Amino acid sequence: MTDVLTGDADKALKAKHRAMWALGNYPELAEDLISALGTTLVGALDIGPGQRVLDIAAGSGNAALPAAQAGAGVVASDLTPELLAAGERRAAALGLELDWQQADAEALPFANDEFDTVMSTVGIMFAPHHEASAAELVRVVRPGGRIGLINWTPEGFLGQMLATMKPYAPPPPPGATPPPRWGNEEHVRSLLGDRVTEFSAIRKTLPVTRFDSAEELRDYFKARYGPAIVTYRNIGNDPERVAALDNALVELISRFDSGSCNLEWEYLLVTARKTE
Repeated sequence: MTDVLTGDADKALKAKHRAMWALGNYPELAEDLISALGTTLVGALDIGPGQRVLDIAAGSGNAALPAAQAGAGVVASDLTPELLAAGERRAAALGLELDWQQADAEALPFANDEFDTVMSTVGIMFAPHHEASAAELVRVVRPGGRIGLINWTPEGFLGQMLATMKPYAPPPPPGATPPPRWGNEEHVRSLLGDRVTEFSAIRKTLPVTRFDSAEELRDYFKARYGPAIVTYRNIGNDPERVAALDNALVELISRFDSGSCNLEWEYLLVTARKTE
């Protein structure tokens, strides 16, 4: 099992993560591009009235809001309060009531077996220590309860975008596992192990047709996506590296473009039950 940072080192790491996801405008990106993922996950888990649901790394409510619309009692947790605040505003506009709580996916402030369903949509994958966050995910769902995850695959567009940015980004913290590993079926099976049954993993794609050019898509991420903003800030004093990363991202987008800047972003949909 990967060692998890403790004490001041862990606090500093989590502070960096909170700050990164508060940069740009991730709530806008989530609503513009990936809102369908939350609805897909809620449907796959058959969430409905009377269920108590936890959304881990919920961001601004991509899955939490449709779960509440389906009639569930929802707790939306995230490390970054700015994202939760954006979610609260969206919920108010929709007339929905959810419980928004700041929480670390690697140390959730909830009791054992507290929820009927625990889920995460391209969120828990960014917690650096996968074994710790997986253990917490399983701990807080009741025996026989449902677990649902959507995560970007390593081979898909988002996984490859993160890999493209990695040489230009600040070094990862000690013991961290790359986020897209959560999109690898065998990795997720190993994380959950015999603590779950009825494990299912399906690769699916999300169509993205909003953009007219690779450059427009690249610049959209540069302005709104925390990991991209941090990466560009890391090389901001080196124009040659900035240009190199600009070109690398355009090449990547072009590789996934099926024509007219239409892309399919691959993700892994995982569902399981906690062993009784």
